[in-house]
Amino acid sequence: MKRFHYVKAGSIREAYEFLFEHPYSTRILAGGTDLVVEIRMNGKSVCDMEYVLDISGLKSLDGIREKAGMITIGALTTHEEASNCALIQNKAPLLAKACGLVGGPQTRARGTVGGNICNASTCADSVTALVALDASLHFSSINGNRQVPLLTFLLTKEKNRILPGELLTEISFAALNENETSAYIKLGRRKALAIARMNAGAVIERKDGIITNARISVGAACPTQRRLGEVESHLIGRRPDEKALTEACGEAGKEMVEITGVRWSTEYKEPVIRTLVKRCVEQALGVE
Repeated sequence: MKRFHYVKAGSIREAYEFLFEHPYSTRILAGGTDLVVEIRMNGKSVCDMEYVLDISGLKSLDGIREKAGMITIGALTTHEEASNCALIQNKAPLLAKACGLVGGPQTRARGTVGGNICNASTCADSVTALVALDASLHFSSINGNRQVPLLTFLLTKEKNRILPGELLTEISFAALNENETSAYIKLGRRKALAIARMNAGAVIERKDGIITNARISVGAACPTQRRLGEVESHLIGRRPDEKALTEACGEAGKEMVEITGVRWSTEYKEPVIRTLVKRCVEQALGVE
């Protein structure tokens, strides 16, 4: 097992100062559901690690709140807390569902939303939902603060744009309004304790029966989670009848191939992603 020095941060300031002194050789311990596994397996992500900085006791990085129509989730909020939060269930139900499908009860009780984001896994349930919610990330360090759209933070599998010395402190997004509905759907090898083979999130806004806005996200189908712009544009301005949904969601497979190219798995993934996205959109619209 990889040998390292364990440091527990007593305050946010202590965490910033330690990361400033050791920006490249420190890994952050929040819930530990991924980091502990990496350490035990001597994974590539810990090969240069000299220090583990435990921030799990920093209560200021926990909690969920709403102000002026914006929902803020502390980076240390667990999946269980997000899934069971009445505010998330009412104002961002797709995120509540996604967080409720992460791993098993033990993982959800320890794993954090912030950790799920920073791991940059292409199949992370909460990330796909947060992309559909158009979430922003808030980072802080000894040098100051910055805000980054989640979509631009994600680079590719297990790679992100976090800067040396930074901590992800919170995630924010607009609460869904009365005209917006949402859904999250996950395809796994089994119904529980499964990593997503593919997943999808949808936020649909309708006025007078017409789709006025749509945000459709997918995970585990491309190098990272992303929005499906062609699907969105084909939905907007139309009534959500069977023809419109079939035509719009048919673009999902085309978009995936444009991004990834044709590979050995394309024959399977292309029709599956079309069906998955269509089911997700139908669930968001309440279509049985």
